[in-house]
Amino acid sequence: MKQDEKDMMQLPENAFRELRDGESYEPMMSPRASYPEVNAWSVTWGVLMAMLFSAAAAYLGLKVGQVFEAAIPIAIIAVGVSTAAKRSRALGENVIIQSIGACSGAVVAGAIFTLPAIYILQAKYPEMSASFIKIFISSLLGGIIGILFLIPFRKYFVSDMHGKYPFPEATATTQVLVSGARGGNQAKPLLLAGLVGGLYDFVVATFGWWNENVTSRMIGIGETLAERAKLVFKVNTGAAVLGLGYIVGLKYALIICLGSLAVWWLVVPGMSIMFHDSVLNAWDPAITKTVGEMSPEEIFRSYGKSIGIGAIAMAGIIGIIKSWGIIKGAVSLAAREMKGTSSEADNAETSRRRTDIDISFKFIAIASIATIVITFLFFWFGVMDGNMLFALVAIVLVAVIAFLFTTVAANAIAIVGSNPVSGMTLMTLILASVVMVGVGLKGTGGMVAALIMGGVVCTALSMAGSFITDLKIGYWLGTTPKKQESWKFLGTLVSAATVGGVMMLLNETYGFASGQLAAPQANAMAAVIDPLMNGIEAPWVLYAIGAVLAIVLTWCKVPALAFALGMFIPMELNVPLVVGGAVNWYVTTRTKDPQKNKERGEMGNLIASGFIAGGALMGVVSAILRFGGVSFDYEAWWTNPLSELCSLAAYVLLIAYFIRATKVK
Repeated sequence: MKQDEKDMMQLPENAFRELRDGESYEPMMSPRASYPEVNAWSVTWGVLMAMLFSAAAAYLGLKVGQVFEAAIPIAIIAVGVSTAAKRSRALGENVIIQSIGACSGAVVAGAIFTLPAIYILQAKYPEMSASFIKIFISSLLGGIIGILFLIPFRKYFVSDMHGKYPFPEATATTQVLVSGARGGNQAKPLLLAGLVGGLYDFVVATFGWWNENVTSRMIGIGETLAERAKLVFKVNTGAAVLGLGYIVGLKYALIICLGSLAVWWLVVPGMSIMFHDSVLNAWDPAITKTVGEMSPEEIFRSYGKSIGIGAIAMAGIIGIIKSWGIIKGAVSLAAREMKGTSSEADNAETSRRRTDIDISFKFIAIASIATIVITFLFFWFGVMDGNMLFALVAIVLVAVIAFLFTTVAANAIAIVGSNPVSGMTLMTLILASVVMVGVGLKGTGGMVAALIMGGVVCTALSMAGSFITDLKIGYWLGTTPKKQESWKFLGTLVSAATVGGVMMLLNETYGFASGQLAAPQANAMAAVIDPLMNGIEAPWVLYAIGAVLAIVLTWCKVPALAFALGMFIPMELNVPLVVGGAVNWYVTTRTKDPQKNKERGEMGNLIASGFIAGGALMGVVSAILRFGGVSFDYEAWWTNPLSELCSLAAYVLLIAYFIRATKVK
C-alpha cells in the first residue's frame, strides 16, 4: 500500500458522535468492497494470541485479582507482525486476530473468579475435586452462551446507539489498528516495555533478588504499630501491577485503594479495640484466637473481607436496578427478532451491505437451545451425579441469570470499559446456594455444583462484555460481523483449554490456599459458599454492613463496586494501582501543550500494556520452572528488611524508566 493511500486511512468524522437525521455511518473499509479478513494468517495469529494471553491473564488475575483486557496489546502485536511481514490491506486481518485473541481475557475472568474456590475449599474438604475436564467444559460452555446471547443485541449496542456510548477500550483498540493501517510503528515501545517488565518480574519471582513487597514492618516503629495498633502498610513493587494501575487511572485507583484503607486502617484496628478479648467465631468455628491476639492480616481475612463481600453483592444489585430498562429493551429486541418482524428495508440493506450481516438468527436459536441442552447434560452427569431435579434447577438458574445479566455486562463495557462481573457472579452464587440447598443439595457436592454454575455464568457475562468491544471495533472499521462471530467460538475453545491447564499448573506450583496467589474473587466466593452449603451461620451482619455501605456510596455518587473490590483485595495489591495512576496523571499533565500530553498518555498506555503482558507472561514462565523443579531458596533473604529496601530502590528505578519512556519529540 502506497504512503498516500495509507494517509487516507482514517476514521470518518462522525465515528464518535451521534448521527444527524438522515446521516449514516460509513466505516473505513467500504461495506460494498471485499477485504482480506479470515485466512490462515489471521486465524493462526489469533489462536496464538488466545493461548499466550490466556496464560498471562490467568497468572496475573490469580495474583492480583484483576484481569487485564488483552485487546489493546493484541492489536499492537497484530499491527507489528503484519507490518514486519509487509502484508498489504491487513486491517481486516488484524481485527480478526484481535477478536479471536481477546477471548483470552474473557474466558480467564470467568474461570479464575470462581473455579479456584474449589481448590481453596479442597484444603478444608479433601473430598472436593476439580478436574481439567470440568474446568474446561464449564469455561467453554459459558463462553459459548455469552456469544450466542449477545449476538441478537449487536445492532442495538453498536449501531442504534452509535455515538451514545463511549466504548473506551474499543476506542483505544480501534485507534491502534487505524494507526497500524496508516503505517504506525507502535509495536517497538510495547515490545521493549514487555522485555523490561518481564525481566523485572521474572528475577523477583524466580531468583528473589529483592522482595516482591515493601511493608511498614521493615522499620522498628512499623513492626510496633502492626503488633499493638494493628496498623500496617504494604505495596507490591511488581511491574505488571504498576502497568495495571496506569491503565486503571488515578480516579478509580484511588477509589479502590480507599476501600482497602477503610478496611485495613479503620475496620481492622477498630475490631481490635472493640473486641480485643473476644473470640468471634459464630460463623467459623476454626477461629480460636481473640481478636486482640490476631495479626492485622488474620483480622482482615476473618472479618474485613466479609464486609467487602456484602458491598460487592449490593453493588451488583444496584447495577441491575440501574440497567433494568436496558434489560427490558433487550428482551423486547430478542422477541422481535424471533418473530421475524424486521422490516423489508432492513432485510434489503442486509443483503446489500456485508457489514450488516450477522450469523442467522435461526442458527443462533438452534445453537442456543443445543448449548443449553449440553450444559444440562453436563450438570446432570458431570456435576450433579445423575440427579435430574438438581440438574433441571441448575440449568434454569444459569440460563435465566446469564440472559438477564448479559445486557448489563455489555452496557457496563460500553459506558465505562469495565465489567462488574465479579459482583454479579457473587449474587449468582448466593442465589444458587440458597436455591440448591432448598431442593436438597448440600455439603461439598453442593459447593462444587454451585461453583461450576457460577463459573458458567461468570464466563458468559465476561464473554458478553468482551465481545461487544470486538463488535464495536468491527463496526467502526468495517469488518464483517458474521466472520467475527463465527471465529469467536474457536478463540473460546482455545482459551478454555489453556486456562484449564494454567490453573492446574499454578495450583500445583503455588496452591491457591497458600496465600502466594491472592485469587481474591475466588477466595470471596469460597467464603460465601462454605457456610451456606454446610448449615453454618454465615456472617450476615458483616454482609449487611457492607451492603449498607454500598448503598451509601452509591448515594454519594462514589462507584460502589470499585470501593468494594478494594475492601477484599489485599492492600499490597491496591496501593500500586494508585502509584500507576499517579504516574498516568504525571505524564499527562507535565506540559502546557494538550497535544503533547495526549501523545505522552498514549505512549504510557503502550508502556503499561508492555509491563502487564511481559510481567504476566514471565510470571507463567517462572511458575513452569518451579513446576519443573527449578527453584531458588530466597525465603531467608526476604525476611531481612534489606530485601525490602532493595525492592524499594528497584521500584523507583522502574518508575523512572516508565516516565522517561513516555517522552515524545
